[in-house]
Amino acid sequence: MADVRSVEMSEDELREFLEHGGTGIVSFGAGTEEAPYQLPVSYGYDVPSEDIYFRFGFEAETEKGSFIEDGRPVSFVTYDHTDRGWRSVVATGELEEVTEAEIGSEAAEAIQRLEIPLVDVFEHPTDEVTFRFFRLLADDVSGRKEAPSEG
Repeated sequence: MADVRSVEMSEDELREFLEHGGTGIVSFGAGTEEAPYQLPVSYGYDVPSEDIYFRFGFEAETEKGSFIEDGRPVSFVTYDHTDRGWRSVVATGELEEVTEAEIGSEAAEAIQRLEIPLVDVFEHPTDEVTFRFFRLLADDVSGRKEAPSEG
């Protein structure tokens, strides 16, 4: 098995990777005695504002809402493997809901520019699921990629 090295992604590489949107995992801190609460999520990246947006689906009986509304810190991870090797991005911060009251705002305009994939992982038909949009107020965003092989 080859020794695979990684290197930090440049700002341009990081933006180029995120701008296509996709899927990842959002993890909510759960304290020192519990594992983090983790969710698969679809996301979009607004290039002008450099903000990451999520579409969360809420079913009638879910604990997801309590984690979001508690204002817990989150981490978001997305990953891809291409012909140039693997790449991943980790972002940390807090979530801020983008509500209907913000229509016409910069955040609402950003959401309209995005193509956030609709990933169906729900037990009910999606017309029975309430969707809400959130923006990650990122404290830190970093990316790593597979280093080119030497030789």
